[in-house]
Order: sequence, then structure tokens, then C-alpha cells
Amino acid sequence: MSSEDAKTRRDFIVLTASAVAGVGAVSATWPLIDSLNPAADVLAMATVEVDISSIELGQAITVKWRGKPVFIRRRTEKEIFMARNVPISDLPDPQTDEERIKKGHEEWLVVVGICTHLGCVPQGQRAGSTRGEYGGWFCPCHGSHYDTAGRIRKGPAPKNLYLPEYSFLNKNVIRIG
Repeated sequence: MSSEDAKTRRDFIVLTASAVAGVGAVSATWPLIDSLNPAADVLAMATVEVDISSIELGQAITVKWRGKPVFIRRRTEKEIFMARNVPISDLPDPQTDEERIKKGHEEWLVVVGICTHLGCVPQGQRAGSTRGEYGGWFCPCHGSHYDTAGRIRKGPAPKNLYLPEYSFLNKNVIRIG
């Protein structure tokens, strides 16, 4: 065997070993990379469609979206009036009612039902439950009060209740997410 044949054979062995090592490395890391993708149950909860046709004026429901409670309230004229007639300078996290609702759907308020202070779920969804001093929601953990637009009005919470992305598919169905 000549040195030229040995060099060619050595190059072939190095190339083959490198290819096998590369395939092995990809095969070993693929499960790790795949585990970083969202699970099927999380992808299924990415959007939620909610039928709102049976919600009466003044009534609220809670739905689950991405593992979080979402409050959907059909506000009365009085609640809308109360939300719109608050001086913005009185709000710790200034935002108008118009910024917190979808135009043309003023009676509907959709907020993530988690207090922005320490993550408790505020009261005020069920009829007869405590709604706080401003008619919205009350967090009994540390005393945060939210108004009928989900804005913080009193207490330690630093921000308004968060607004999820949502859209009206028609007058009876909301898609959250």
C-alpha cells in the first residue's frame, strides 16, 4: 500500500467519523431543542372563544386563558358613566376608559383577573361579592380597589388590571388571545 492510498484511506475514515459524530450530536441535542417547544395543551389554550350572548347587563363571567382567569363584564350605563367621569390625574396608572375597551363595544370590559400587586385573584365577579369602593374589583389580600374599567384606584397595586389581546368575532363571540 502506497502512502497515497493510506492518505486517501485516512481522509475517508476521518470524513466518515466526522459525519457519524455530527449525526450523533444532532440526534442527542434534538430532544433538548424539542422540549423547549410549547406543549400541546398550552398551544390549545393560546386562544379561547367565549360565547357572551347569555351575559346580562351588570353580570360578569370568568374564563380561563393560558392558565389565568380572565374577567368579562357586561357593564351597565352607570358603570360606564362612573368609569368615564374619573379625572385622569386621580389615577395611579393613568388610562382612560376608552383606552381599555374596544370601540363600539363600550359595555364589554375584558381584563386578566390577577391583582398587579402580588398576583391574587380579586373579588367582584359574582353577584353580591365585594367590589370595593369603586364598584369594580377588590383584592382582599392587601386591599387594592379597582374601578369599573379595571383601573387601580386605591391600595398597593402599582398597575391597572392587564388587558389581554381580544377581538369580537361577532356580537356574540369574543376571541381571547
